[in-house]
Amino acid sequence: MLRNSSKNQFFFTKKLLEWHFSLNSRQMPWKYEKNPYKIWLSEVILQQTRVEQGISYYNNFIKKYPTIQHLAASKDTELFKLWEGLGYYSRCKNLLATAKNIVDNYQGKFPESYAALIQLKGIGPYTASAIASFAFKLPHAVVDGNVNRVLSRFFGISNPIDSTDGKKIFSNLADELLDKKSPDVYNQAIMDFGATICKPKSPLCHDCILSSDCYAFHHDQIAVLPVKGKKLIKKERWFYYFIIEYKGQFYINKRDKKDIWQGLHEFVMIESNHRSKPKTLIQSNELFAESFQFLQIKNSSKVYKQQLTHQTIHAVFIQVKTQEKISLSPYIAIAKKDLRKLAFPKIINQFLDDDSILE
Repeated sequence: MLRNSSKNQFFFTKKLLEWHFSLNSRQMPWKYEKNPYKIWLSEVILQQTRVEQGISYYNNFIKKYPTIQHLAASKDTELFKLWEGLGYYSRCKNLLATAKNIVDNYQGKFPESYAALIQLKGIGPYTASAIASFAFKLPHAVVDGNVNRVLSRFFGISNPIDSTDGKKIFSNLADELLDKKSPDVYNQAIMDFGATICKPKSPLCHDCILSSDCYAFHHDQIAVLPVKGKKLIKKERWFYYFIIEYKGQFYINKRDKKDIWQGLHEFVMIESNHRSKPKTLIQSNELFAESFQFLQIKNSSKVYKQQLTHQTIHAVFIQVKTQEKISLSPYIAIAKKDLRKLAFPKIINQFLDDDSILE
């Protein structure tokens, strides 16, 4: 429900654009970009990623893959390595699949309609709207976290932003407010405004060009809005990585199941639902049934922790020596010098950066 009067919609758009042209100094390498490939690439990188972190990845991708043809011709192993550290690796898989699709079926050119864009793998309503408005100046409003926050506070919308009716309300309002003549400029303005002025914490209300008519500002609702309805229940998982070394080689596998970090590499891993003793895991797991008597545990690391959206990963790294070549299918022995060429999850890279096994 909109508590703020609909007459303020004209005021909102007018003032927002005034702010953009006179005060918006936010700089990003893809800002005002018209190339749909670069817009798409930036939007995919920024999903679940802070702008400050995403800039270096964007620059590296553009340097290595300056066109969609270059990206489509890349190998998934090198693409995953370049993506390493960003997380949500399904984005990377979709990136490659869509690049190949556009090169193979669209003559290397992005389709120029929202309806066609949203059919591409990994492109949802937000990304389709961004490409359509920024590249082709089509009247489609972007709705992301920054936009939801600005609209919720200014218009006093208490509907949860993650509810079905809430999504509809925000989407409809965003379309009504959109400057149809310059949708690219308006969309950039409202996203930048949410990122730099109407921030999640400590918003700059006293410097805000919209504060005179902002519902949240005048009703002490800044800390309340926007409302989120769903509360995440986070799962706790324990990963025990056995760094098994045999004559300068380490046993490695590529994760292929539909789970976190699919497509990335890892050391021999046993998952537990609680804190466990490494020796007990070796002796009781069928993976080591034929080889545990050859394994000698050297030491165990501290507990590493990585917070994901829906789960918390606790990881312990156990360094193990063996004097016998063992069979640990599907794990294969990889030379130490080749390990840095592989893409690992962030939590494994943290361990490798702390430890000296690869030196």
